[in-house]
Amino acid sequence: MEGLKKFLLRGNLVQLAVAVVVGAQFSGLVTQFVKSFIDPLLALVGGNPNLDFLVFTIGDTKFPYGTFLSVAITFAITATVIYFVLVAPMAKLLVFLDRKEAATERDCPSCLSAVPVKASRCKFCTSELQPVA
Repeated sequence: MEGLKKFLLRGNLVQLAVAVVVGAQFSGLVTQFVKSFIDPLLALVGGNPNLDFLVFTIGDTKFPYGTFLSVAITFAITATVIYFVLVAPMAKLLVFLDRKEAATERDCPSCLSAVPVKASRCKFCTSELQPVA
C-alpha cells in the first residue's frame, strides 16, 4: 500500500494528470473558437463550411466522406490556431529569455569545437581566434 501511495503522489504523475485535464479543456476551447469564429469566416468566403452532405454510395452502403473532410479541415485549422497562438509566441519568449544569458563559449571557425569566448587560440586545433567584439 505504501508503494501505491508513493506512486500516486509522485510529482510526475500529478503533473501528467493536470496536463490531461488542462489539455481536454483547451481542446474544447479551441473547438469552440473554430466553430464560433473560423467557420463563419469560411462561410463568408466559400459558402457552407458543413460538408456532411457529401456522400457517395456503392450498392446499399453510404460513404460519408464529407464528414471526414469537415473533421480534417477542423483539425488543420485547429493546428494552425494552436501554432500561431501558443507555439510561435512561446518560442519567441524562450529565445528572448535565453538571450539575457551571456554566452560563455563560441565555435572555433576551423574545427567547430566549443571554446571559451575570451580564448585567443582553440584548445583543440590550436588555430588563432579573432577577438569577440
